Amino acid sequence: MRPSLPEVHTAGVAPTHSDPGLARTATTLPEVDALVAGCFACPRLVAWRERVARDKRASFAAQTYWGRGVPGFGDAHARTVVVGLAPSAHGGNRTGRMFTGDPSGDVLVAALHRVGYANQPTSVSADDGLELTGVRLVAPVRCAPPDNKPTPDERRTCAPYLARELELLAPTLRHAVALGAYGWQALLATLAEQGWHVPRPRPRFAHAATLDLTHDDGRTLRVHGCFHVSARNTYTGLLTPAMLDDVLAATLA
Repeated sequence: MRPSLPEVHTAGVAPTHSDPGLARTATTLPEVDALVAGCFACPRLVAWRERVARDKRASFAAQTYWGRGVPGFGDAHARTVVVGLAPSAHGGNRTGRMFTGDPSGDVLVAALHRVGYANQPTSVSADDGLELTGVRLVAPVRCAPPDNKPTPDERRTCAPYLARELELLAPTLRHAVALGAYGWQALLATLAEQGWHVPRPRPRFAHAATLDLTHDDGRTLRVHGCFHVSARNTYTGLLTPAMLDDVLAATLA
């Protein structure tokens, strides 16, 4: 089960956890989820996510914001992971679920439904009945960052969460979809640290790019590049529904 919705952390209250390195010894995905939700390791991100949760967008003024690190979401036996950037301030930071409650989530989940990964085409709240089969949604950074721009140090601090999720998914994982250059580079860096044979120099991100990787233990993984499902990309037509569908459908092969 995912952690229950907590009150937003306030000054003077000790954090539940502050060391992402604890994720390295987690034995289940729910354990990783709980560590993410209780993480206070990056002061700038903690201050921002809590400020947003207090100074709510007017349209969500009556809602209780999650205001914490956002766990991954989806199938614990996924064949595919979708790697984003970070939760949005009034999306995942509000709802407590990855790609939920914002335009990016609307686009992604609709596509996941069209190709058969999701039981419904909408993702509006953590209790809306959405179920994902065969796919898990993750991010290199688990807190909403100011201006949607985490620092390199923040990404490195958060990296153990993504790394451990990938390790726990290893028995079934065959595909990874990296949304945007940030997701692509962060994913390849994590895979290289885990013993995957990532080419040097690392291949540059491109939409519809594919990269086949092998591991010393015999596993294989195909990485797919996809433009991020941001409103800027979808509203301008840089990423169309058909383009997104094509990338996701390729993970079913």
